[in-house]
Amino acid sequence: MTTNGAARRVDQFTLDNGLRLVTAPASTPQVAAVNLWYGIGSRFEVPGRTGFAHLFEHLMFQGSGNVAKGEHFDAVERLGGDINASTSTDRTNYFETVPEHALDLVLWLEADRLATLRDGMTQEVLDNQRDVVKNERRQRYDNQPYGTALERILRLAYPEGHPYHHSTIGSMADLDDADLDYVLDFHKRHYGPDNAVLTVVSNLDPEDVRERVERSFGAIPARPEAAEAPDAALTGLIGGPVAERAVETVPAPGVFLGYRVAPYGERDFDVMHLASAVLGQGQGSRLYRRLVLERGLAVDDGGAAADLLPFRYTPSLMLVNMIAREGVSGDELEGAMLQEIAALAEGVSDEELERARAVLERDHMQSLSHPSGLADAIGSSTQLFGDPELAYTWPQRWNSVTAEDVVDLAKRLLVPENRLSVRFDPEPAGEPAA
Repeated sequence: MTTNGAARRVDQFTLDNGLRLVTAPASTPQVAAVNLWYGIGSRFEVPGRTGFAHLFEHLMFQGSGNVAKGEHFDAVERLGGDINASTSTDRTNYFETVPEHALDLVLWLEADRLATLRDGMTQEVLDNQRDVVKNERRQRYDNQPYGTALERILRLAYPEGHPYHHSTIGSMADLDDADLDYVLDFHKRHYGPDNAVLTVVSNLDPEDVRERVERSFGAIPARPEAAEAPDAALTGLIGGPVAERAVETVPAPGVFLGYRVAPYGERDFDVMHLASAVLGQGQGSRLYRRLVLERGLAVDDGGAAADLLPFRYTPSLMLVNMIAREGVSGDELEGAMLQEIAALAEGVSDEELERARAVLERDHMQSLSHPSGLADAIGSSTQLFGDPELAYTWPQRWNSVTAEDVVDLAKRLLVPENRLSVRFDPEPAGEPAA
């Protein structure tokens, strides 16, 4: 299948083993971006076995049947290329950007670890990478100010046993219980060409790319049986307000609020995405103007104060978070945030909505400006929605949203019955030193 556009051409191929290949032209000459989206994320994990999707993000770089430990990284970096991977609830992806002449090498490396990772897996490798992940958890979650906020939010937003109840990093106990047999079976159940989307962004002819992919991936068999994800169906509001308070070593009170919204891809998700931009994205947003500039209640941490956590297979979350300025209590900041959130239901101007559209479209187009970002967006659109064209056309979804749409949905969703609150307060100051 080929799709033609004014400045793009997207080609799709499906190999006999089920691998979906998408090609698109690069804006940068002599560069090839390769991105593999596997349909395995933390939503496939069950209680007592959390963290395995993310663990594999590390294990996949530790050698396979024909590649020694560390050689995948070394081969790409010697060419001046970029290489990395990431894990979320709904997918794991692996990506490289290399000179165009190195495309065959990268395809072979990716195919080899897909086909033969289990041949290179040992108890020593598992123990080593399990310790790496546990250390990552300590650095990014347990020992980082506000680091456990997302875990706490997910526990409040989704009931125990729900596949989105836990974070991708998993628990220390579950990682300790990981055994080699389970790890090998995990790869067998989830890592197959029939569960992957391979995107190549380059200026090579699409048929040429397809032939190269056939040579590397064509002989890899599909999985004997497709793995099924636990049921993620969920309806209704959170049942709040629900709140959790933590007293930790943090520099200032931090307030994290969450609201259940529509699954990623539905129109109501797009409406709330614009609502989040009106509320807390950019220096023209309400939260920045009123709580940072005018009232001086919160610090400017350089990030978005409101955004959506996109979940494809269950209700997503609208997150609103701010850190208090010195001398401001958590109660005062949270109260002010709730006032601004409630005000969305009272009205949104056309000017605010246009600014929100511009902010979201700018961010989206910037993500496509580099071959690596374009390959990732195409892989996402294909894996989650079966339509690579969405990578280019997604901003059109915001054009039909009106101010009335935002207000109506805010009245239904941005209410106490659908609210969770996670608060971090600093530990009380100790007695002065003698």
